[in-house]
Amino acid sequence: MATPIGNLRDLTLRALDVLRMVDLVAAEDTRVTRQLLQHYSIDVKTTAVHEHNEIQAAEHLVGLLRQGKSVALVTDAGTPAISDPGSRLVRRVREAGLRVVPVPGPSAAIAALSVAGLTDGRFLFYGFLPARGAGRRRELGRLRDLPWWLVFYEAPHRARETVADFAEAFGSGRELIIARELTKLFETLHACTLGNALAWFDADPNRLKGEFVLIVEGAPSARDTGAEEAERVLQLLLGELPLKQAVRLATEITGAKKNALYERALELRKD
Repeated sequence: MATPIGNLRDLTLRALDVLRMVDLVAAEDTRVTRQLLQHYSIDVKTTAVHEHNEIQAAEHLVGLLRQGKSVALVTDAGTPAISDPGSRLVRRVREAGLRVVPVPGPSAAIAALSVAGLTDGRFLFYGFLPARGAGRRRELGRLRDLPWWLVFYEAPHRARETVADFAEAFGSGRELIIARELTKLFETLHACTLGNALAWFDADPNRLKGEFVLIVEGAPSARDTGAEEAERVLQLLLGELPLKQAVRLATEITGAKKNALYERALELRKD
């Protein structure tokens, strides 16, 4: 069951109903969850399910479910099993032949994507990269040529270093969308190229505080790369030749459509 990522009023009405009716709430951090429950005056028992005890806790909770008890699984913020504990528990419950019901709601990744302005709607959610630099750079090398927007979560103490690795792995020209502290008091959304990102961070130390969603533009498609090369060749030829001759040679060299190159040549000459 999804819980707010910052603003407590983002808890859905359905989630409230579930929390009020279950016998037990399985939480990543019971201290955090009790604050949410207290805010809504909900009195229900909690038990911890985190990355260090998830396997053992799953067996205990499966036993309770078999006895007819109802359990709500929550994480500290957002949706369980999405870069947070819960996937092993969900799998174990399903393997036991018991019902798992999703209660949708807040997600930092989806919240960031909804205001990112991606026109094609295609993205790859990665989550947290390896904490160590060598492992992180190795993973980014594997992702470098993927054409989709890439969505990452990152902690504040690693955000700058991770963005520097983005620029090294992907080049400085790709767009980066930085979503920080979503739904909270200091919510920030900033778009820039990877080449300008470090300067943005360095301009204000407060920009490195809070939880981050980092969205990186995917690799240019072969079609886009071809268009860029055709324009580069056209610009070089226009610097030395008459317009019609430059267009004819650019068409022969690059295989691009002659009419499109002719229109672009007119625009370049006008500028």
